[in-house]
Amino acid sequence: MIQKYYIYNMKTYTLHPFIALLILLLSFSSCKKKGCTDPTAENYAADAKKDDGSCTYKDQATITLKFSHNFNGTAVSAADFDQLKYTNADGNILSITKLQYLISDVRFYRANGDSLTINGYHLIDLQDTNSFNYVLSQAVATNPFIGIGFNYGFDEEDNISGQYADLNAESWSSPEMLGGGYHQMKLEGRYIAGSGDTVSYQYHNLSRIRQINGTDTTFHPNYVHIDLPHSFSFSDNTTIELKMNINEWFQNPNIWDLDSMYTMLMPNYDAQVMMTENAYSVFSVGAVTEE
Repeated sequence: MIQKYYIYNMKTYTLHPFIALLILLLSFSSCKKKGCTDPTAENYAADAKKDDGSCTYKDQATITLKFSHNFNGTAVSAADFDQLKYTNADGNILSITKLQYLISDVRFYRANGDSLTINGYHLIDLQDTNSFNYVLSQAVATNPFIGIGFNYGFDEEDNISGQYADLNAESWSSPEMLGGGYHQMKLEGRYIAGSGDTVSYQYHNLSRIRQINGTDTTFHPNYVHIDLPHSFSFSDNTTIELKMNINEWFQNPNIWDLDSMYTMLMPNYDAQVMMTENAYSVFSVGAVTEE
C-alpha cells in the first residue's frame, strides 16, 4: 500500500503543488515496477509488474530461434527470388522479390499456466541469412515447457515511432498519417495478372492502422500474438526452428486475389486487417535440436 505524506502550508492548509506532483509520479512509477516475473527463477520478484529480462536460474539454457521459409512445403530462399514459380489459393502465379518481417517478446508456456516472456525484437530478412538466427537475450530454465509464443510485430507498448535506430535504418517505420510506429512485414514480388501482364505486388503489413477515409480516424493496434503448442525439454543450448509457410498469407482465412489487392495496401484498412488475420496459420514449430 502506498503511504501518502501531506505537507501543509501553515497558513492555508493546502497540499503543496510540487509535493502533490511528486506523490503522483511516485505512485505511477510504482505501478510499473520491473523485475523478474518468473516464479521459477532464483531472483523472482513477486511485486514486479513487467519482466525486465533479469531472471536467473540454477539450471538454464541458451535458446536460439532459427527461421526457415517455405511455400506449401517447398523451401524458399533468396536464390528463388523473381521466379514465377508459386501458385496461391486464388490461382495467381507469383514470385517473391522481398520478404522481411518482425517478431517481438518471445514467450514460453508451462503446463501450470505460468509463462516466461523474454523482451526484445528481431527483424528477419530473407536476403540476409545471418538474420535467420535469433539468440534470445535471456537464458531459459531447463524445466519443461508446453509451447512458445511471440508477437508478430510490436504491441502498443513497444510500437513507438522513431524509437529503434536499427529499424529506422531499414526504412521500417510506418507513416504517421497511417498510424505511425512500424511495419510488421514487407512481402513483395510479381504475379501474372488476369490480363496476362506481369504486375508487381506489395504486401506490406503495419502494426497500427486507421481508416483514413471515413468517420473513424482512431488508431487501432494491428499486431497479433502467435501461440504454438509444442513440448520442449531444454539442455544447455537449444535451437528451435520456426517455420513460415508464405502461402498462408494468401489463403487462411482470407483468400487473397492479387488482381484486386496488389498495391496501395498500406492505407487500405480492410486489407491490413485481413493480412493480420492470415498471420495465425503462417508459423509452425519445426526441428528442435539440443547440444
